Amino acid sequence: MSPVNDTNFTHAVFLLTGIPGQDNIHLWISTPFCFMYAISIAGNSVIILIIKTDPTLHKPMYIFLFVLGVIDIGISVATMPTILGIFLFNSREISLDACFAQLFFIHSLQCTESSVLLLMAFDRLIAICNPLRYTSILTLSRTAILGLVFVLRGVAVMFPLPFLLKRFRYCQSNVLSHSYCLHQEVMKLACADIRVSSIYGLSVTLLTTGLDSLLILFSYVMILKTVLTVTSLPESLRALNTCVSHLCALMLFYTPIISLSAIHRFGEGTSPLLPILLGYVYLLVPPLMNPIVYSVKSKHLRARIIRVFIK
Repeated sequence: MSPVNDTNFTHAVFLLTGIPGQDNIHLWISTPFCFMYAISIAGNSVIILIIKTDPTLHKPMYIFLFVLGVIDIGISVATMPTILGIFLFNSREISLDACFAQLFFIHSLQCTESSVLLLMAFDRLIAICNPLRYTSILTLSRTAILGLVFVLRGVAVMFPLPFLLKRFRYCQSNVLSHSYCLHQEVMKLACADIRVSSIYGLSVTLLTTGLDSLLILFSYVMILKTVLTVTSLPESLRALNTCVSHLCALMLFYTPIISLSAIHRFGEGTSPLLPILLGYVYLLVPPLMNPIVYSVKSKHLRARIIRVFIK
């Protein structure tokens, strides 16, 4: 692909990458990817349908889980065309506009998922530390308002990213190292001063995902403080057991996203295969595992799912 200049900027494309050195077995590698996408979409769809149709599950914790399922489906839909396109059809080209749109949806959905995980931590904090006022604090109307505010936050803070990238000329290499577009990587291909875009991207990450993670940590410090004051060991374990599924979701979400962001910005000497594998974990594993984790750990949700399949 020849360098991109001002005259053909609107016609330029990026080239996506699968797994380097494994082109001859891409078709075989596509099988687990197809399986993961099918399980992710089916599992989250079942949870969404059950929560929507069962009035007994119209509670803050399950409403947040409902939103989490919608976000996970959105992430799967946003990444599936390019990832499966590479592994099934060796279709590597993606236009600039399509790439900018994809990275906007990926980053805005990830930002919103971080906010939902924060709201779920707040839900556990109120349920354990102030159970008598739980229903009066987290009413359905307040839950809906909080969810809407954080969804709008995710869209608003990521909205400038495509426009910042669209201003640049891309006259360097147009090969991306992932099967999808990310802001940090696309930005590095620009042959222009990217300081504004880099500072904005880093600031957004710190003020959204970074701030959310700190508030989640603070919530669990308060939860532990409350639980340790309970004299009965069974009651303490029972209270902590209600947080296990949320803690699993936190680990699935924050571990790869923080690792991948750090590698893109500071890991110049790392193996090129590491960020690629982390990139797949970052986008494919949370949507796959979240419905499984919550179905296993939530007794009420598990009972509804079993009842549906028995019928």
